Amino acid sequence: MEFTTGQIAHLIGGEVKGSDSLKINKLAKIQEGQEGCISFLSNLKYEPYLYTTEASAVIVDKKFVPKSEVKTTLILVDDPYTSFTTLLEEYHKFISFMKTGVENPSFIGQNSTTGENIYRGAFSYIGNNCQIGKNVKIYPQAYIGDNVTIGDNTIVFSGVKIYSDSKIGSYCTFHSGSVIGSDGFGFAPQQDGTYKTIPQVGNVIIGNHVDIGANTVIDCATMGSTVIHDGVKLDNLIQIAHNVEIGKNTVVAAQSGISGSTKIGENCVIAGQVGIVGHITLANKTSIGAQSGVGKSVTTEGTAIHGSPAFEYKKFLKSSSVFRKLPELQKRIEELEEKIINLPTL
Repeated sequence: MEFTTGQIAHLIGGEVKGSDSLKINKLAKIQEGQEGCISFLSNLKYEPYLYTTEASAVIVDKKFVPKSEVKTTLILVDDPYTSFTTLLEEYHKFISFMKTGVENPSFIGQNSTTGENIYRGAFSYIGNNCQIGKNVKIYPQAYIGDNVTIGDNTIVFSGVKIYSDSKIGSYCTFHSGSVIGSDGFGFAPQQDGTYKTIPQVGNVIIGNHVDIGANTVIDCATMGSTVIHDGVKLDNLIQIAHNVEIGKNTVVAAQSGISGSTKIGENCVIAGQVGIVGHITLANKTSIGAQSGVGKSVTTEGTAIHGSPAFEYKKFLKSSSVFRKLPELQKRIEELEEKIINLPTL
């Protein structure tokens, strides 16, 4: 990938101060910049590097006034961090979608179709009656079962397993080891102490612009669908149980688990190692602190909770403060008890 500083400025809506014909082929931190690199300055504690960097160009705030001579070309923008993020996104798209064609051996079943600009890596498998959109990238050793639909511009990295009947939207990313549509945890206890398996005959529906982290598992529904709506971002090592529904633009951090038939609202933030019981509802914009255990529904939009069992965040902080003082409080109570016992009788 190689662009000129002028082309980059046009992409991010910036103005070039210096040469607009410099060749840029790499992104780098400002302190690590070399010739051919572009970097950015957002946090002013890194300003000293601006005067020593070897980067060919640096993205800066249009209001920024250098304190010393700057040798590198500057690209002036409204928000350097956001502009550099845009560059990272474009670079990621370029390297992720550059592969095309079909590597051998790979397999595609009967009545399955793929759109133009497809990539199918070696040892990848596509089942029968699948519909794969345009510009989809299926990396080596990925498995896609029967009757699966995948929208345009979706990436399925190596080792991903997508079970039959799953419905996947466009612009999604599935990282290695993720499993979509495995059986939900459904077992009925019997009188003799054994368990009878309950068939899981539903599927998984995933919207557009969804990111699924490595080794994350989304179970199919017992009946109906497990649903992940548009814009959801799931970190690595997450368990989503059967018949769960996660609303638009909700983010979930690593090692969290959501039990069956729970409904998560839109724009929620769930931190790492959170456990959520089944059959409850979380309102839109709920925020849950790390390692919390959520055992009941949250009905008020915008509520922040923490702890195990989790409760309102400010009350949790006050309670934690009291908890830390328990040894001191216990000592004071014992001292008061002794004084009461030793009071003279009237």
